[in-house]
Amino acid sequence: MRLELTGRHITVTPALKKAVQQRLAHVELMLNDGVVSAQVVLTGEKARCKAEVTLHARGDHFMHGEAMGHEPAMAVAAAFDKVERQAHKLKGKWTKGKRREVSQSKAALGPEPAGRTAADGAEREVRIVRARRYAVKPMSVDEAAFEVGPDRSSFIVFRNASTDTINVLFRRPDGNLGLIEPEA
Repeated sequence: MRLELTGRHITVTPALKKAVQQRLAHVELMLNDGVVSAQVVLTGEKARCKAEVTLHARGDHFMHGEAMGHEPAMAVAAAFDKVERQAHKLKGKWTKGKRREVSQSKAALGPEPAGRTAADGAEREVRIVRARRYAVKPMSVDEAAFEVGPDRSSFIVFRNASTDTINVLFRRPDGNLGLIEPEA
């Protein structure tokens, strides 16, 4: 990890550098050594000090904190507090995105059928994950077969030109096409 510590109109003392390194180590620990680089700019203005902290974490994530204080250490602490909140949010996204293993006890029970009650006794709610709207075009079965894609999840909803009913043509796991037509 690369650290750039710059002082503008202010002297960067060893104690100030140590304080920055300690706060940076805390953020780096929080992100599991995912910090690539850090830039800290301290600017002295009359009776105040301004601290700007920019962190670059793996995956092109940038965190920025800016704060003012009467002393450089106070400004650095306030700026790093802002960066730590951003790092905490980023780590939450990283851990939430990872799949968690199923415990051995749940794996032994097998998958729970839909409509059954959950372990806490409440009825399991079935929800629609994704709904699409399709333009239902009148066409023959041969024309629909030409439109179905090559992957397993391909299907087409169409109005059969000969029977004037809604049909579904889908790709079966064996590679053939299946036709669903309503009973007359």
